[in-house]
Amino acid sequence: MKWLAAAVVLAVVATTGPAVADGPGREPVADPAPQTEQGYPVEPDGQSHEPGVEPMPERAPTSEVSWLSFPGGVFAVDPLGHTVRYRACDGDTGRVADPGMRVAAGVASGDVVVAGTAYRYRVPLVGRSTGTLEVVRRHRPPTTLTGVVVTSPQPPTDPVAGARLFPLSGQLARVVADASLNPAGVTVRDLSGRYGDQQIAVNGALRPKAASVIKLWILVELLRRVDCAQVTLDDGVLVTPDDVVGGTGQLQFETFPQVVTLHRLAQYLIKYSDNVAANVLITYLGGFAPVNALIDSMNQRSTILARRMLDSAAAQRGEENYTSPDDVVSLLGAVWDGQILTPASRDLMIGFMREQTLNTKIPAALPPGVPVAHKTGDLPDASHDVGYYLIPGTETAVAFLTAGPMATGDETVRRMARTVYDFLVTPTDGAVEE
Repeated sequence: MKWLAAAVVLAVVATTGPAVADGPGREPVADPAPQTEQGYPVEPDGQSHEPGVEPMPERAPTSEVSWLSFPGGVFAVDPLGHTVRYRACDGDTGRVADPGMRVAAGVASGDVVVAGTAYRYRVPLVGRSTGTLEVVRRHRPPTTLTGVVVTSPQPPTDPVAGARLFPLSGQLARVVADASLNPAGVTVRDLSGRYGDQQIAVNGALRPKAASVIKLWILVELLRRVDCAQVTLDDGVLVTPDDVVGGTGQLQFETFPQVVTLHRLAQYLIKYSDNVAANVLITYLGGFAPVNALIDSMNQRSTILARRMLDSAAAQRGEENYTSPDDVVSLLGAVWDGQILTPASRDLMIGFMREQTLNTKIPAALPPGVPVAHKTGDLPDASHDVGYYLIPGTETAVAFLTAGPMATGDETVRRMARTVYDFLVTPTDGAVEE
């Protein structure tokens, strides 16, 4: 099992690098050359530092938490911290302590009351099982909700088929080990069943700056509200000259003030990685808190939205957006499986990702015409590409994240992307261990 040894010994040690801009400032083109916005702070001591990777926050490990998906919402359980969170179309309890939570035989159960509403739950801590939640409100009949339990990662549906994906870990571990200038992490999840819905990772907990990958969570929170009938994508938002920032995007070249529909903001957010659209949507959604509430409800503990795009003052204060390959695939998997969005919103999101115009990484690494839906992230000290390989019968979620110099990070992402593709299209299903 040489590949397993290689994967286990990999470690990343780095300090936080300088805060920088969110992508190039230029007209969007099909295959743009890497550029960055200047004028962001350097480290206080003026010295060159290792690429920016943030340590994991001191919280319970994601393997010990789960959330229950049901139409219109989630119910998150942390059995180590003895906390729960209900977040659905009809409200959000926030994180609530349940000191009386019972954990036995792999099941968390309890009864909490928040603002006069009782939440009685029985949630297995093993993914793909079924949990129940009873919501009891005053003067109303109880509502019983059942749903699929989601963990990070989800267990495979077929461990025997899943074992055939394991050799890919060794191949990716070698690519990661060769990237001496770029701490790198990769997580891959089979979505097709060909590999039993197995998930593998090399440095899946790596926590670099999120760059524009954070825009995926902004979009999911918006589409969740569409699913809840709280907004429609035909609704308009007034965009003013004060909202205009540089970096990636197309809106910055238009004339303001003007009313822009939520549909166009959502599409541009992904298609052009539009920084203006991102900042306008953050304000429209109510700031950072709602997006971070979405992240918390899915127990994605490495991810945070802490600043707007191209906010140099916030970056100088140390306020930064972070994520990890495991968290990205947790989100992508939940979207694909219909556990956080309706099928219509899921298809719309993936459609936007298929329109991506920044195609110098995953698409550039694959043969022409391979169907992908993806979202890039670029900073001078980070290079990412994440999304879906949409090869019929071999659909796969991938997250390739790197810290360090962007140019070499781009190449590392391309090597990881091609390694996954070559494995997936191997006639032997990649069953031969190297």
